[in-house]
Amino acid sequence: RTHLRIHNIPYSCHLCWKEFAKGSFLKKHYQIHTNEKPYSYNSVQSEAFSNNTEQSDPLNVCSKVCSQKSSLTINYRTFPNEKSFFCNVCSKQFSHKSSFMRHYRTHTGEKPYCCDLCNKAFSLKDDLNRHYRIHTNEKPYSCVICNKKFSQETNLNSHYRIHTNEKPYSCDVCDRKFAQKGNLDQHYLLHTGEKPYCCDVCSKEFSQKCNLNKHYLTHTNEKPYSCNICSKTFSLKATLYSHGRTHSNEKPYCCDVCGKKFSWKSGLSKHYFAHTNEKSYSCNICHKKFTKKSSLIVHYRIHTNEKSYSCDICNKRFKQKSGLSVHYRIHLNEKSYSCDVCNKKFVQKSGLNVHYRIHTGEKPYSCNVCNKKFSQQFHLNEHYRTHTNEKPYSCNVCGREFAQKVNLEQHYLSHKNEKPYSCGVCNKGFSRKNTLKVHYRTHTDEKPYTCDVCHKDFSQKSNLNSHYRIHTNEKPYSCDMCGKEFSQKKHLNAHSFTHTNIKSFSCNSCNKRFYHKCSLNAHFLTHTNDTLYSCEICKKQFPREIDLKIHVRVHTKEKPFACDMCGKAFSQLGNFNKHRRIHVN
Repeated sequence: RTHLRIHNIPYSCHLCWKEFAKGSFLKKHYQIHTNEKPYSYNSVQSEAFSNNTEQSDPLNVCSKVCSQKSSLTINYRTFPNEKSFFCNVCSKQFSHKSSFMRHYRTHTGEKPYCCDLCNKAFSLKDDLNRHYRIHTNEKPYSCVICNKKFSQETNLNSHYRIHTNEKPYSCDVCDRKFAQKGNLDQHYLLHTGEKPYCCDVCSKEFSQKCNLNKHYLTHTNEKPYSCNICSKTFSLKATLYSHGRTHSNEKPYCCDVCGKKFSWKSGLSKHYFAHTNEKSYSCNICHKKFTKKSSLIVHYRIHTNEKSYSCDICNKRFKQKSGLSVHYRIHLNEKSYSCDVCNKKFVQKSGLNVHYRIHTGEKPYSCNVCNKKFSQQFHLNEHYRTHTNEKPYSCNVCGREFAQKVNLEQHYLSHKNEKPYSCGVCNKGFSRKNTLKVHYRTHTDEKPYTCDVCHKDFSQKSNLNSHYRIHTNEKPYSCDMCGKEFSQKKHLNAHSFTHTNIKSFSCNSCNKRFYHKCSLNAHFLTHTNDTLYSCEICKKQFPREIDLKIHVRVHTKEKPFACDMCGKAFSQLGNFNKHRRIHVN
């Protein structure tokens, strides 16, 4: 009958709704809410000491009161000389035999309680019972504030401190406070430098057992925890929980200064420094200061050029572990962040954030010299060098200097004559992937860049930028010998030959020489009599495609070059430039 009450629990607390099989249990439970403690040493002293008149009066020793008689009886044994059980290994004393037996297993390593599901062994039966909840996923303890559930009461109590911000455990060395005693114990090891946990595979030592357990997974490459939303796997359960917040957008950590919320505690810790602006750690080489010791350690690698983290697939090395983690995604082809506008995927969240600005048109970074705006800080830094003429990247082969690192890397390929990118249509090789993309448009006739003034289309953005100068009449390139200005750098280079009188390009048929290669190519067609370009209207033939395009305007009456001062339009750029001189003069 007593056992059946386990299945049918008739007694319920009206304050916390906890249920009990017996009325006496409920009565004892109520004393937790009322803080009633009816049992004192006075009430039982005659019973406890009637057979021992020589024993000192407990009232002179302790005035403690208890809510249950059993607790009072146990407390008697805490008096001096009442610890009957003595450990012969470490000399520790115990009041109860059961406590002594539990303690003694820490020396013998005995674990008599075994899980019949995974065979894990425990020294205490309570630990086995708690462990079972991992298999059953039972979480009987619930937070009354956020309803989060826990398998152990101790975990619930620790969780409460997130809401109360209570940190009862304080380090007596640096006064740092902790919510849990275990965290304080682990923190002490930072001061002592003690690393009691050693990996039996590579002998690496750790100050915390949890870090050793994490490290073991680098040898086994085991990832037992899987996200039930995106199926991504993780080696640590804590990492899975953190990852879950990317789906739920949960931000449980709140700054008590400005109210900003964070998904991870580490993000809140870093944010706190923004309020204190405290930078306690200083580099002894360049004297730069940092808020965190870990940031200083990472910074030192700039001076030492140390790259401690190596990719085990391609052996590329990195200064920071975060850089290696991001790099791994390239091999895994893992792109966890997706744009909800165009569905393009990205390896890093920062890459997604930058990409969003394409859709929003946001350009938060502005040049303080010319007010030009950029969507990325990196592009602003590169642009700024056009004002300072700074070229920090130098080729160690020919000494040529560059403003951008990517241009230096592309330049190196000209020395190697390496062309790793090949066109799948005509098999032409290119040293740069971007150049191959631009070349491919000659086959597809794709022209994605359009002039918003005359609506002319271009296959390259650089050609569109050059074209704009026709409308703005901007001529940024100037001859340092005669002062003549040009809208494009190639026109300045071509003009320079008129001063040197060097005709570098020679026809191998008639030995006629030319300043420009394009002039030589046009001349060469007069020998081959190969008039490739024919007008479909009047059948007139031309040696160059550009000449045919200019000619077609005779039939179409197209005049793309318009004067912004008088409105007169012209079919050819040369005539347009001559006309503008009338206004200038």
